Amino acid sequence: MSQVRKDYVRPLDLKHGRVDMTHGSGGRAMAQLIDELFMAAFDNEFLRQMNDQARFLPPAGRMVMATDSHVVSPLFFSGGDIGCLSVHGTVNDVAMSGAQPLYLSAGFILEEGFPLADLKRIVESMANAAQEAGVPIVTGDTKVVEQGKGDGVFITTTGVGVVPDGVDISGHRARAGDAILVSGFLGDHGVAIMAQREELAFDLPIRSDTAALHGLVAAMVEAVPDIHCLRDPTRGGLATTLNELALQSRAGMVIREADLPVREEVRAACEFLGLDPLYVANEGKLVAICAPEHAEALLTAMRSHPLGAAAAIVGEVIEDPHHFVQMETAFGGRRIVDWLTGEQLPRIC
Repeated sequence: MSQVRKDYVRPLDLKHGRVDMTHGSGGRAMAQLIDELFMAAFDNEFLRQMNDQARFLPPAGRMVMATDSHVVSPLFFSGGDIGCLSVHGTVNDVAMSGAQPLYLSAGFILEEGFPLADLKRIVESMANAAQEAGVPIVTGDTKVVEQGKGDGVFITTTGVGVVPDGVDISGHRARAGDAILVSGFLGDHGVAIMAQREELAFDLPIRSDTAALHGLVAAMVEAVPDIHCLRDPTRGGLATTLNELALQSRAGMVIREADLPVREEVRAACEFLGLDPLYVANEGKLVAICAPEHAEALLTAMRSHPLGAAAAIVGEVIEDPHHFVQMETAFGGRRIVDWLTGEQLPRIC
């Protein structure tokens, strides 16, 4: 964060004002934006130091760092917005190693003319998400681009965390015989975004599942310390995530269509939109792979947490030199579940 000046006179018009180029110039207007909006929302002991970096003591254990950029359209959607999404996405990337997320940084690219009221709403959503997760935003940056050269606001967040001793969760550790679990209903986020983007109305509203998953992960690791793999199936959905893990682990995977948890309203919306729920993004779900003898204990731990109440065992890892992902269909056959080809849903997260 830049040093804040206090000698401005007129406060920001957070109701009717708009971002202009001076808010990214490094001068008084930028200092005022930082002070009255970002500092007010994200306030913590690290930001109050007013340095261009955050200083903290590294804890014991292995450090983890992840970064994620967010370009979702629309910026506000049923169940969330780009603000909370930018916190949840990076917290979850850190948590998928079994780590406890500790700190976040946030970088904003703002388009000239963007309403300050909308920016305030986004920043406050980020602040609330960070506070609920217990992971403070400790440093950041703001840039402004000319009108027509952005799309309102883009946000990049970086997170750091620490992995406890004895935990070794990685995409290369899946082994033949392992069980594959998912933490809940698939496709909610992507369908919520698409429905709002296309102004579609369904009998039952579909909301994004965006959420911070580190509490669920902590409960899972406590129950089964030797989880082999964790991954959040965001862009490309469950299908792409399983293909990534199969390739990393040099194994094959088989999932059962009948066991995949998909809400009926999401399934119906996907049929209407011509989408496959297996490829639709999620922002509050995870995939776990563990030894078969630990599967029931892990499932119980997941279902005991609010974010894993609909968890299910959906398949297993197999020997396969081609590293294919297959699905046992409801009709008793098998089909290949390939990587996502092209962009099924652009600007989804």
